[in-house]
Amino acid sequence: MINTYKKYLFKKFSKKLFLISIIFFILVLIINLIEESSFLKESETSFATPILLTILNGPSLLYEMFPFIFLVSTQFFFIDIYENKEIETLRLFGINNFSLLRFLTITSLIFGFLIIFVFYNFSSILKNEYIKIKNSFADDKKYLAVITKNGIWIKDTSFKETIIINADLIVDEFLVDTSITFLDDNFEIKKNIIAEKINIKNKNWVLHKAIVTNPNNFSKEHEKIMLKSNFDLERINNLFSDLSSLTFLELLKLEKDYRAIGYSTDEIEIQKHRFYSLPFLLCIMTVIGTIIMIYNKFKKNLLLNLFIGIFFSVLIYYLGHFSSLLGENGRLPLILSVWFPILILSTISVIGVIKLNEKYFFKI
Repeated sequence: MINTYKKYLFKKFSKKLFLISIIFFILVLIINLIEESSFLKESETSFATPILLTILNGPSLLYEMFPFIFLVSTQFFFIDIYENKEIETLRLFGINNFSLLRFLTITSLIFGFLIIFVFYNFSSILKNEYIKIKNSFADDKKYLAVITKNGIWIKDTSFKETIIINADLIVDEFLVDTSITFLDDNFEIKKNIIAEKINIKNKNWVLHKAIVTNPNNFSKEHEKIMLKSNFDLERINNLFSDLSSLTFLELLKLEKDYRAIGYSTDEIEIQKHRFYSLPFLLCIMTVIGTIIMIYNKFKKNLLLNLFIGIFFSVLIYYLGHFSSLLGENGRLPLILSVWFPILILSTISVIGVIKLNEKYFFKI
């Protein structure tokens, strides 16, 4: 009979998660539709385009909101079983508050792993399509930069020239062992430059120890020459900053390519640990939601719980933002900046469980 009630509770909790997720998703779609319509207002496109962009970007935005969805879902789950007096039936079968907490925590962990291995990869595929479509409307779509196992490749333009740049490595603000090919309108080679290193701190590139070869194979070596580019270090970094459009396997492959050319993998490491930490964060949010509801059930303030949940959601958001700033400023190791909010929330959860243990956890 206990297993029957566990199945019933699982279905009830799953239903709450689904309904709250749908509500959040609708809100996300409405807000994002307004943003996409504003972005495309000067483009000659139909209204279907911002709708498509909104649908493609929606799951990725929803993924970021799952911690708050789990907190709110847990609260509505308890409101439901309290108001329907189902808690009394659970007591008859020996299911106390602690057993209920343990059940919900395990359930949240299971859903957490499903989210990171299934939903995340699904949302990243859609996000990739979203970026492709949105980039087609961007002013700088004639420029391109990619990283492969063969180095970094950059497509640039200057007047009527197309410039293809390939560098083996990126070290600090330098492209190392770089080949630059200049093509005319007919994509015929105008000249080629091989440089030992290039300073790309700004858009006025400085080429060191460069060999310039013209179509007649006449070569001349220069200690230092200047090249105007549409790219600088900041812009190149920004091109590879949206990692949410990559599946987890693609993320691992990109990390391997980054390491091969000496490019910083800090952002990938942060993204990976955000991925690893999500199931545990969802468990903690469920525990916090449970503690709030058990405590306030006895105070008969069920509606107040939702406001408390909102308060915790805002607090957690700013805690995560503050931790990220500490990581970016070097005050915390980058990986610790991801786990720091979870450690804080875990401490709060443990204290909450200890405080409520004597009064509430082993009775209904």
